[in-house]
Amino acid sequence: MQALMFRKIQNKQQLAKYHAQIPADYLIQSFVELPMEFSVFHVRYPGEQRGKITGFILKEYLSVTGDGHSTLLQLIQRDKRACHREQEMRHRHSAYLNDIIPAGKKYLLSIAGNHNRGARFINLDHEIDDQLCRVFDAISLESCYFYYGRYDLKCTSISDLKAGKNVQILEFNGTGAEPNHIYDCGMPYRKALKVIASHWRDMYRIGRINYKNGYPYWSYWDGRKYLRKAKRFFSILKKVDLDLEL
Repeated sequence: MQALMFRKIQNKQQLAKYHAQIPADYLIQSFVELPMEFSVFHVRYPGEQRGKITGFILKEYLSVTGDGHSTLLQLIQRDKRACHREQEMRHRHSAYLNDIIPAGKKYLLSIAGNHNRGARFINLDHEIDDQLCRVFDAISLESCYFYYGRYDLKCTSISDLKAGKNVQILEFNGTGAEPNHIYDCGMPYRKALKVIASHWRDMYRIGRINYKNGYPYWSYWDGRKYLRKAKRFFSILKKVDLDLEL
C-alpha cells in the first residue's frame, strides 16, 4: 500500500479524527517498539517443506541529524532524500520546522519503512543462510497456502531473527510484492530486471502447480477489471493521504 494513510495514533481523539477522514477499511495494529525493521522475501513451492529466501534487507527510516544551529526545515532542505519530500515534511512536521535540532541528535521524519516514504534499504544478501531459511520455512508453513511473498517485520537484531526470537511481523505482501532488495545497493539495471524476472518465473511455476491441484486461474478480463479498479482506488488513497490532517 506504499504506506498510504499510515499514521501513529496517540489517543482516542486522534483515532476518531482519522476514522472520519478515511474512505476505506483499515487495520489497527499495536505499535511495535523493536529497534530494527527488516524485509524478507520467501518463496516455497506447493508440496515442498523447504523454501528459499530471495531477498533480505534492513530498513533505515528517513531522518535528519542536528548540527546545533540549523532549523529542522533547513536540515530537511539540505538532506538529499528529505529535500524531495519537502511539501510532505512541511505538512507532517509543521509545529517543529523552526526548532533548532541539537548537534548529533537524530530527528525521525517518518516511521514508515517504505521506499515511498523515503526509507533507505540496506541489502543483507550476505546474511542469508540455512538458519534464516529455516525460520521462515517454519513461519510460512503455519499457513498451508503461503508460497510467495515478502514479510515486513521488526526484531532486536539479525542474530535474534535467525534464532526466531523477538520477532514481530508487521505485514505480509503476496504476489503484488516487489523484491525490494534491488534498491539502494548499486545493483545494475539489467541485473535488477533479471531479479524481477526470476521472481515472476517462481510465481508462474507456483501458479501452474496450484492450477494442477484444482485452483482455477483468473480470466484475462477478471484480472484487467481488478487492476483498473485498484488503480482508481489508489488514486483516491493518494489524495486522501496528502490531505489527511493528523
